[in-house]
Amino acid sequence: MNVKKRITVFGGSSTGNDPHYLCQAATLGALLAERGYGVVYGGARYGTTGALADAALAAGGEVIGVTTRHFLDDAAAHSGISQLHVVADMHLRKARMAQLSQGFVALPGGTGTLEELFEVWAWAHLGTHTKPIGLLDSNGFFGLLLRFADHMVTEGFLTQHSRDRIQVDADPAALLDKLLLELEARQPLVSGVP
Repeated sequence: MNVKKRITVFGGSSTGNDPHYLCQAATLGALLAERGYGVVYGGARYGTTGALADAALAAGGEVIGVTTRHFLDDAAAHSGISQLHVVADMHLRKARMAQLSQGFVALPGGTGTLEELFEVWAWAHLGTHTKPIGLLDSNGFFGLLLRFADHMVTEGFLTQHSRDRIQVDADPAALLDKLLLELEARQPLVSGVP
């Protein structure tokens, strides 16, 4: 079975207080397109993920958005992307995003981004998928979260194996190198549920 190569990217609907966040998101989008990977994301036209989508499209990449009817009604959806999937709720949205891709990257973001990250991380911990998970640690954004993950290991609530499932880098190219190395070592690509 021929499966298209795609990475799901979670990120903020806001831009953050430092222009570096938008720049890093756009760099990641362009790099994914240049390396032949499509982008799957929440479908918004704004925020860091909007910048990611715009940069991937400008570099000739495929961009698939997955949104809910609620966000579609709010006119938040990006109108220029390759495909837009509309689902009933956020649970179906995350499942569809996972089905469409072979790996995950979280950009800096808020509670929604963290919720998406933690769900795919929990799925990995439970053995539901073996897809790589990465954090683009722009401006050291995820430092406190990573320290807390280490604390969970120390206190016996998270295994070191699960902690080590998360690839981290502040440089988009270096992070992609890590994720794609892990992905391509598992050929052929498998797109499962989730």
